[in-house]
Amino acid sequence: MSQRQRIVVKIGSSLLANDRRLTLRYAFMNELLADIARLRDQGHDVVLASSGAVALGLNAIKTSPEDAGVLDKQAAAACGQPLLLHAYRQVAQEHGFDIAQILVTLDDLEERRRFLNTKNTIQRLFERDIMPIVNENDTVTTEEIRVGDNDRLAASVAQMIQADHLIILTSIDGLYDRDPSDPEAQFVDTIEDVTEYLEVTSGTSSLGSGGMLTKIQAANLAQNAGCTTLIAEGTIDRPVSAVLSGERRHTKCVAKGTPASSWAVWLTNRLHRAGGLVLTDAAAAALKTSATGVSHEDVVKIHGGVTKGDVLHIYSESGDEVARGLTNFSSDETMMLARHTDHSVKELLGYNARPEIVNRDNMVILDSQHLPWDAPTKSLRIVAS
Repeated sequence: MSQRQRIVVKIGSSLLANDRRLTLRYAFMNELLADIARLRDQGHDVVLASSGAVALGLNAIKTSPEDAGVLDKQAAAACGQPLLLHAYRQVAQEHGFDIAQILVTLDDLEERRRFLNTKNTIQRLFERDIMPIVNENDTVTTEEIRVGDNDRLAASVAQMIQADHLIILTSIDGLYDRDPSDPEAQFVDTIEDVTEYLEVTSGTSSLGSGGMLTKIQAANLAQNAGCTTLIAEGTIDRPVSAVLSGERRHTKCVAKGTPASSWAVWLTNRLHRAGGLVLTDAAAAALKTSATGVSHEDVVKIHGGVTKGDVLHIYSESGDEVARGLTNFSSDETMMLARHTDHSVKELLGYNARPEIVNRDNMVILDSQHLPWDAPTKSLRIVAS
């Protein structure tokens, strides 16, 4: 890599913490940061998405991983985070650079203003030659506001900073077409369409349950943002640069060209669904060619308690997801408009506004590159009788 690039490196807990003693693997951390220092010296910008805080903090609260509940994990993260970052800073300074910590929640990635604030912080750290280390803020997150896994967190950061490469280092050397313990399992070198491998990663084998599904989902988020993902084993010898140079075997998920805009990438690459909107099949099909947005007259059902500005997943009655866009109204307001199509917004809601639920310029039509979200099967409220 002679040209300056932006690289996001994701490290899992098993690479940083000893599984039995729950102590830091200093040898791996040292080699990791030595390798990153070489990449930085070549002019590349690097962000590290690091797990490990919870694992390292469990000893402090005298709890095992098997017995740890949500409150235990939050307390462990509070204890383990300073241990992890202190170690990172000490080792990084030995290799001639400094680090900074950025803790995020789901809202920091899904809410546009906070997304941009986080992006601007990372950019300023790059300008000051400081490497950001990003992690989910496990001390305050609950199931409702969790990103859920650092694979997709890293992909969201790659999307945010328009990275060239996302490197996911794990305990195996990449993706196989079936459980790698099967003697007939074949290694997958290159992936163009991740949907072809969802079945093998979502099974009951250790491959799927151990996290390969989230890595493929992360790769899809990254490739739609124009970022190539490399999934490889986290070996101690040049863990990052040997993968980038192709010297060590890995699975490559190819970027899908240049995205239309950072706005479109943010709008379509979701980690959480605020709500869903179901249109008639005819209206859903018309969105692909029409210059207009979503009319309240075409709404059949709505799911979720959304507020103005939330991202809606838009489905046809057949269950196909066709678009995503920012809603102009809350779910209750949308219900009111869809049920009374012969009344104006002013009459129904008490203020003037365009009756479109989603404006065309705030909506992106999905293509085959995006993994669709299944239409919700519960709590869909029928709007029109």
